[in-house]
Amino acid sequence: MSTTVAEKERREISPEKLDEVVIRFAGDSGDGMQLTGSQFTNTSAMFGNDLSTLPDFPAEIRAPAGTLPGVSAFQVRIADYDIHTQGDAPDVLVAMNPAALKKELKDLKTNGIIIVNTDEFNARNFAKAGYASNPLEDHSLDKYRVFQAAVTTMTRRTLEGSGLESKSVERCKNMFALGMCYWLFSRPMENTITFLQRQFAKKPLLAEANIKVLKAGWNFCDITELFHDRYEIPAATLEPGLYRNITGNTALALGLIAASRRSGLPLFLGAYPITPASEVLHELSHFKNFGVTTFQAEDEIAAVCAAIGASFGGALGITASSGPGIALKSEAMNLAVMTELPLIVCDIQRGGPSTGLPTKTEQADLLQVMFGRNSDSPMPIVAAASPKDCFDIALEAVRIATKYMTPVTLLSDGYIANGSEPWKLPEVENLPDLRFEFRTDPVGFEAYARDPETLARPWAIPGTPGLEHRIGGLEKEDVTGNVSYDPANHEKMVHLRAEKVARIANDIPELEVHGDAEGELLVLGWGSTSGAINGAVTDARKQGLPVSRAHLRHLNPFPKNLGDVLARFRHVLIPEMNLGQLAMLVRARYLKDIITLSKVQGQPFARHEILNKIQQILESNAHAN
Repeated sequence: MSTTVAEKERREISPEKLDEVVIRFAGDSGDGMQLTGSQFTNTSAMFGNDLSTLPDFPAEIRAPAGTLPGVSAFQVRIADYDIHTQGDAPDVLVAMNPAALKKELKDLKTNGIIIVNTDEFNARNFAKAGYASNPLEDHSLDKYRVFQAAVTTMTRRTLEGSGLESKSVERCKNMFALGMCYWLFSRPMENTITFLQRQFAKKPLLAEANIKVLKAGWNFCDITELFHDRYEIPAATLEPGLYRNITGNTALALGLIAASRRSGLPLFLGAYPITPASEVLHELSHFKNFGVTTFQAEDEIAAVCAAIGASFGGALGITASSGPGIALKSEAMNLAVMTELPLIVCDIQRGGPSTGLPTKTEQADLLQVMFGRNSDSPMPIVAAASPKDCFDIALEAVRIATKYMTPVTLLSDGYIANGSEPWKLPEVENLPDLRFEFRTDPVGFEAYARDPETLARPWAIPGTPGLEHRIGGLEKEDVTGNVSYDPANHEKMVHLRAEKVARIANDIPELEVHGDAEGELLVLGWGSTSGAINGAVTDARKQGLPVSRAHLRHLNPFPKNLGDVLARFRHVLIPEMNLGQLAMLVRARYLKDIITLSKVQGQPFARHEILNKIQQILESNAHAN
């Protein structure tokens, strides 16, 4: 068939350049939206864009198809500049069925693009989603740009005669939608084609089918007039180096491996599967050649106790879980406090209490890991700020644990764990030197003699001649480590353990303030609120508002200068995905009034939510003055 000049000119129109775009893919949990989103993400990373993602999994296991609880979504923000969040609201919504449209539409920007699979827009699915009428016909979508495509039908036509059964054919429809988005945003298909060939290497028929459908989606857009415009987001200007797209859980696993290699200690992970921490276990299980041992225990208690045993034996003991698992581990964590052994407890926080929202994010375990053990039993706490920061915070947790002979809690959350961003691979020689020497000399050995600077006791490996000593949960006698019930000794040991943790403040960076060093308002954050706070404060300062920001990575002990920083600002705002846990700690410690911005919806903060609160506070102050 010949091509007219007009058709050729239309297809060769240069794409409109954008500095960023936010796309959300949504459909049933069986529609492959996570794969679709991750492939768009990886392709954009290869293209050179900066990016941030937010996978949103349904909390229901096998929720009925076509219903709101069964919707799975994946949001990706790509840009030609440095970004820190997944974006407040999507510019584009790919809705594979009515339920996906209804659940996700509320976030779409006015005049945003909606791409729908019309094959799923029928009376039965309208009823499942709670629609009284067809949203494609009742003018409820008039403020958006709606593009309709019979995705399922075209997928079937593409794979006629392929030899695949109908179920396998329909599962390929996500590749049609991905091909459409690749055309719309000028993305190359080669990266995904390579992925499909590798992913289905043992099923070449399936690989070929997915590739054909991917190309069909691209070609559908290329030869029809469905879209009148096409877009391109140029590559970002990033610091030179080798980059990879990385999720928080993967970065955490690699950081723990790096810490093991830099310390010379073999790594042992004892864990019990739990969302969203399971991926740490899965990732580490692939690295046996790096001296990594992974143990999937029968329960959370066995997992942490095995890790403590590994630490006693001279390994880098790690355990990973989420809030419900941390509750079960608390007694054994107290054992690690008493035995004064290094242990890394990774808490990948999720919505609670109890089983709560297992696939949604929250940062509400701070008070649990701070106080959730019997008696006075302080543990250092560090928190990752972003997916790539999980690598660095793992190294920092191990540094503290081994230098001070103490268990350390490392906090992440579901948003950080499953989200991704570009990560520049570090040079090995630039990583911290964590080498550690065990006590081997029996002369003058006492199990609880302390280093005068850190108050750490010696780490003596079982079986070392002359270094036999008691271990266990009973109170220890100062210096000797013998079991002691002496009241005065107990009080002394409680103070020594607390002082040891407090002294870590001498060994961590002071809190850095971004913006004016003093003034009207400081926005203080911790954990995954970092990106949203950064974006909100940046936008506020562009508006000329007197606001600064600071972020805590060390939560116990706090940086030494935190009190001084707080005193330099009239107001302090702490946004948290809880009811104000850090705010409570800061008020109690520094007697500073704190303004709390809480969000407990299983979703991370959007920039505009924090920006609105900043504007509200400063406007109230202006009226008061």
